[in-house]
Formats: sequence, C-alpha cells, structure tokens
Amino acid sequence: MTFYHPPLLSLSEQETRRYAGLGPGGPFPEELVVSACNDGLLLANPRATWKRYSYNCACSTIKMMEPVQIHSRNIANHLQTAVEVAILAVTIGHELEQEVNNRFMTGDYTAGLLLDAAGTTAVEQVADAACKYLASEALRMGLSCTSRYSPGYGDWDIKNQPWVLSLSGGKEIGITINESCLLTPRKSVTAIVGLVPPTDHSMASLCQPEGCASCRLTNCFARKEPKQ
Repeated sequence: MTFYHPPLLSLSEQETRRYAGLGPGGPFPEELVVSACNDGLLLANPRATWKRYSYNCACSTIKMMEPVQIHSRNIANHLQTAVEVAILAVTIGHELEQEVNNRFMTGDYTAGLLLDAAGTTAVEQVADAACKYLASEALRMGLSCTSRYSPGYGDWDIKNQPWVLSLSGGKEIGITINESCLLTPRKSVTAIVGLVPPTDHSMASLCQPEGCASCRLTNCFARKEPKQ
C-alpha cells in the first residue's frame, strides 16, 4: 500500500466557479472566489492511498485470494488492456466541510457555497496529483496509466463503493462509508486506475470516452464541456 500527502499550493478559481455552478462572469465578485480558494488551502488536509492488484482484462477480474469481478461495460472498455489496477482513495479531511456547515448555520450562504466548491476543487486536485505520482511508479515498470474512474460514473454502480474503499486502504486515511454508499468526509474520492502497456493506452485513449464524457449524468451542473 502506498501513502501519499500531495502538497496543495493553489486552487483553481475557474474550477471552483464551475463546481459552484457559476459561469465565468458571475454572479459573485471575483474576490469572494479568491477568498474561498485561499480558505480552502488553509483548511484542506490532503491525503491519498492506493494499492495495486493484478488484473485479468479478459473477464474484468481483480486477481486476489478472493477474486473480484467488475460488472460494468464502461470499466471493461476502460481497462481493456490493463495488466494491473490501482485502487485509489483520497480525502482532504473533515475541517473544511465543518467550516462550510458553520457558514451556512450563521447565514453566510455565499461563503459556504463557494468554500464547498473550493473543497471539491481541492479533492479533485489531490486525486490528480496522486494519479500523477502513480503514473511515475508505473513508468518505472514500463507501464502507463489510464485516467481514474470512480463508482457512480457511467454504468459503474455506486453500490460498488464499499469494496473499492476496502481495497484502496482508504480507511487508513480516515474515510468511512454509510448505508447509502456515500463517503465521509464528503470531500473524498475513490477510483480505479488501469496500468497498461504504453502503446495500448495511447490507442485506447483515442477510442474510449473518459471522465465526464463517459458519464450518463448529462445534466450534472459540474459537467465539463468536451474539448473541441
């Protein structure tokens, strides 16, 4: 198991606006967004962990003492040439969401909304940093990484979240799960990443949609626009 504490040196104001459901121009003054990002940096406690497992792409099965078969066409496509998978968990801890709750309780709804969005930006940046570090590990083995794919994306049911959290080692960094398969702290993410031969990954990435493009929630307020 790998533990990683990626540094957060800045938060994207553009992404924070997007997660708050705002367009580029408003309605809130830019200084409020900047303030939320600065507060997010102070309150976030970024942590990540992952474990690697052998993978049988022919039957979408994680090879271990008790094999786990993944029932998802999207995952089968996403990992179609993977020889290993890494199960990843990241969080920024409880402190930021506690401050979000405080702001809503005192009626400072704008600040609460923007800080919550900054928290989402933070955990996504932590996940991206963890994947970058994982990719450097894979490179030393002569492999490359697919993008991360989380329970609840596309046709991969969120009910898979408990075993994903367990295999990632996410409980070791303070992540728990409730009966609705929602993670606590809320600003936490689990995901699977494929480790593939570099040439196979470059070909697959041309054919398979990833991220928001693979998700069926087309009306999601945080959906990224496709690149032209």
